[in-house]
Amino acid sequence: MRWMRTAGGVAVLAAALWYLTRVVDPGEVAELARALLADPIGLGGALGCYAFAFALRALAWRRTLPGLRLGQSWAALHVSLLGNHVLPLRLGEALRVTSVLRRTALPVRPVLVSAVTLRAADLAAVVLLAVVGVPTLLPRLAGGWVWAGSAVVLLVLVAGLLWTVRLGRGGAAIRVPSAGVGLAVVAAWLLESAVVWEIARAAGHPLDLREALAVTAVTIVVQAVAVTPGGFGSYEAAATAAMVALGVPAGSAFAIALTTHAVKTAYALLVGGVALLVPQPSYWGWLRLPRPAPPRPVPAPVPDGAPVVVFLPAHDEEATVGTVVRGLPASVEGRPVRVVVVDDGSTDGTAARAAEAGAVVVTQPGNLGLGAAVRRGLAEAVALRPAVVVYLDADGEYAPEDVPAVAAPVLAGVADYVVGSRFGGDIERMLPHRRLGNRVLTTWVRWLTRRRDLTDGQSGFRAFSPRAAAEAEVVHDYNYAQVLTLDLLGKGFRYAEVPIRYSFRTSGTSFVRLGRYLRRVVPAVHRELNPPRARI
Repeated sequence: MRWMRTAGGVAVLAAALWYLTRVVDPGEVAELARALLADPIGLGGALGCYAFAFALRALAWRRTLPGLRLGQSWAALHVSLLGNHVLPLRLGEALRVTSVLRRTALPVRPVLVSAVTLRAADLAAVVLLAVVGVPTLLPRLAGGWVWAGSAVVLLVLVAGLLWTVRLGRGGAAIRVPSAGVGLAVVAAWLLESAVVWEIARAAGHPLDLREALAVTAVTIVVQAVAVTPGGFGSYEAAATAAMVALGVPAGSAFAIALTTHAVKTAYALLVGGVALLVPQPSYWGWLRLPRPAPPRPVPAPVPDGAPVVVFLPAHDEEATVGTVVRGLPASVEGRPVRVVVVDDGSTDGTAARAAEAGAVVVTQPGNLGLGAAVRRGLAEAVALRPAVVVYLDADGEYAPEDVPAVAAPVLAGVADYVVGSRFGGDIERMLPHRRLGNRVLTTWVRWLTRRRDLTDGQSGFRAFSPRAAAEAEVVHDYNYAQVLTLDLLGKGFRYAEVPIRYSFRTSGTSFVRLGRYLRRVVPAVHRELNPPRARI
């Protein structure tokens, strides 16, 4: 079935291209393009009017739905415009609603009702302007259907207004469109018609403003039921028929219609593509931490005798875990060191070696993953009422003697979350592909967090204040590195790095495999940046 659909699509495309070569005069289209390029100020002014039309529509929506920021209103309209130029069946109309719902915490019903009401008002305004401007054009082209379509638009508009009133009386943050909103909608259509007006002028067949508005209205009415992406074909047919009815020669009318559609499509692709990402959050939600950061949480009080708790997640690390535990200092700045090893479903003697070295061992019910083990280690450490919590890999790659250096900024009260940086310290050995992978991922995490001082995004040596450890959340079981940093910085905890020593493991194997790592980590990072929100 897939190859049949592909073949069918290619056949339709080939037929469309063949048809265009038969009806389009390339010389006339090329001449029109040269005329437009020769007057960039005129074309730029027309596109400026087109852009300002959408700014007015964004303002109208913002006035109707006060909780909607102007930037997000503007973005939703342009995402919708982009969708209507690349999708069939006017599916872009749904994107104006989904854009707002994805990018804000606004409730569904006010967003949907305000969008439908304003879109109906938009259509009613353009039809009304066309009928007033050139009263004979729409009935001549559509016959009685124009009145049936107008009646449907009017019914939708009235229904939307009544629903808006009902929601407003029910306490929803939505307003009935005011006279100012109506004027903005009307002005938007006047501005949008400047595109066809300018292109017709450049083609040597000038239209007056009423006629340009009428041509725009005809294309909008026909586009409402277009089944092709961007209304390709139906737009050109409708605009050509309208201009021929106004006395423009058929060949010139088609060239004007095709060029107008091309200019609007270019605008939709360019500005709509930007609107998918700007402003933040993007259409896909937050892609990095918001700016500015929240205020730093008030540090929790630390009792005088509170210990330094070091926890080590371990899975099948019997060759190294005992050595790492024994290498930990007995005290840090006069505080006793307590060691917890989280045995993540090991099948060797990891738990026994850790206990023999003096650690308290807690056992996971199977191999749940490093993220789950870190989550368990943080909980176990917090239960011991620590002065500072230190996380350290059990594979022997990090020097346990560096615990005092990593813990120092937390104990001094200057940081809540400290990362031991391998790239800021001394790397004895790191495989070239690992070094490259760490550099690339660190660059990504630096961009995600907006922290230029972040030099090691995957370090397995970290320290936490008691409050940071208690409030830290690891949103997936597979890993912790990026999501934990995003979580704590997103909550306002103060960040610091200290240089540490590093040497690649001499036994055991790493769980990291690039493909699987990215498949699991990237969605988890997005989930961390975009937690689920309740809607009314």
